[in-house]
Amino acid sequence: MSKLLSVNNHDRDAVGLTYVYPVISRRAGGVSLGINLSPNNACNWQCVYCQVPNLSKGVSPIVDLKLLSQELDDFLTELVLGDYMEKYVPASCQTLQDLAISGNGEPTTCPNFAEGVGVVTGLMKKYALNIPLRLITNGSSVHKKDVQQGLKLMATQQGEVWFKVDAVGKQRTQAINQVSLSPEWQAKQLRLTTQACPTWLQTCVLQPQSQDANYMDDYVAWLGGCLHDGIKLEGVLLYSLARPSMQQGGDMLQAASQAEMQDFAEKIESLGLSVKVS
Repeated sequence: MSKLLSVNNHDRDAVGLTYVYPVISRRAGGVSLGINLSPNNACNWQCVYCQVPNLSKGVSPIVDLKLLSQELDDFLTELVLGDYMEKYVPASCQTLQDLAISGNGEPTTCPNFAEGVGVVTGLMKKYALNIPLRLITNGSSVHKKDVQQGLKLMATQQGEVWFKVDAVGKQRTQAINQVSLSPEWQAKQLRLTTQACPTWLQTCVLQPQSQDANYMDDYVAWLGGCLHDGIKLEGVLLYSLARPSMQQGGDMLQAASQAEMQDFAEKIESLGLSVKVS
């Protein structure tokens, strides 16, 4: 059964489907139609702020392409041609802003990722959707041939990648994302992504991380180095907590203050990049 959509609730089971779920997205600015390639609630990272309940360590399963196609086709009929918006979406948000490949884990760990992207792009063409197709990713699998094929296919359909970099350096990434990443590895994966599809960085700013004296400066220095080395970005998406974390210890997290977010944005803008703050 469908539920009234709210920015405070990103329930992946909002319409009772396996792969498709609508949400109201702060960053997209309206309705975002999610494509959940991780219905098994498994992710290769375990970010402390993650809002997925019962998250386990693992990867996404093979996508049932027939079921994905059926669900997406049927729901787009209801969303684009039917009265779903009028029934379940607040009047101020009744615009479909994007399709977003995201969900309950890291979508690019799906073994048939490119084929899944093909299903989505094909249906976007069927419904003449002149909106972006976005991928929200931690970037861990973008070096794989299948993922590269998927990214390049996305680029033909107003594709856009939101690439997660919450912090720079092994200790900070271990604390936030539960994986130890070197700045060099982060830059390498980012470069591979930008070469295949237009890319934004997306960064979740939290307390107490934002109060680390060198957190912002180290991030900006790393980002400046990436730009100097020829990595091309569309900009940076800064956001903080909107809904409670479902991970152990998540109840101790706090959103960064507006002043902290603005300070961070100004430091990044000094590099000549566009910044959007949520």
